[in-house]
Amino acid sequence: MKVLTVYAHPNPKSFNHAVLEHFTAGLNDAGHTSEVVDLYAIKFNPVVDSKDSPSWITGDTPLPVLESMNLKQLVLDSCKNPLQRILARRWLRDKDLTTVARAIHEGMPRDVIEQQRKVLEADGLAFISPVYFVGFPAILKGWIERVFTLGFAFELSADGWAGDVEGRIPLLKHQKALVINTTIFDEKSYQTGIEQAMTRLIDDWCLRYPGIKNVEHVYFHAMHDFDADKRRSYLERAYRLGKEFAPPLRAASPAVAGSAPARAASVARSVERS
Repeated sequence: MKVLTVYAHPNPKSFNHAVLEHFTAGLNDAGHTSEVVDLYAIKFNPVVDSKDSPSWITGDTPLPVLESMNLKQLVLDSCKNPLQRILARRWLRDKDLTTVARAIHEGMPRDVIEQQRKVLEADGLAFISPVYFVGFPAILKGWIERVFTLGFAFELSADGWAGDVEGRIPLLKHQKALVINTTIFDEKSYQTGIEQAMTRLIDDWCLRYPGIKNVEHVYFHAMHDFDADKRRSYLERAYRLGKEFAPPLRAASPAVAGSAPARAASVARSVERS
């Protein structure tokens, strides 16, 4: 299986990064192919702005909706100089709105297209980040907003366009999604409603809504109030989450998997570094 891990933490020496390393090691030892998108490292822009408009206009959008968008004027307004405007008017003259919508959709931002390509090539998805204000960090939330777009992650039926939330049509076909979050507060605090809220917002809305039925969400609680043994146990679990992400594709060779003492030493080094 090919697993795409979307990672969001600004500090490469953080505990989150150690979790990423051990999770990835587990994937590799199980014989999976792993790719990591480090959002801070690539300076991903999480802000949806006017350049993202093409991501939400497709040729499958109902004609009444396209008519309400005034698409031809949008094309003219996007022209940067009078010559472009003249050429655009000439091109628009005999085009129906569906054709215009498809042409606009082709103007999606390149960084979004690149991320969508990575998502499509993956069989499974993983997300690793701290919890900020009962959700993903802004850079990861913005990645979801800009990448899981109309026509890519989901479509809408006629009922959906009329406002019915049950009118969504999921498009993603991934076998599994895993979310690993580190938290400030302990497990007892999360059981008072925080975990339930995050399950609804992240697991259901961001992942099951677009079609990923098998969603697992793991928390490493109370990051500022545990000792080396607890950290070590978390890192060992991160490794197992990678190793057990899906049935192994092949038996790991001793050279790849390493001995138990070697793996323990690796975890210990990460604990000291974190």
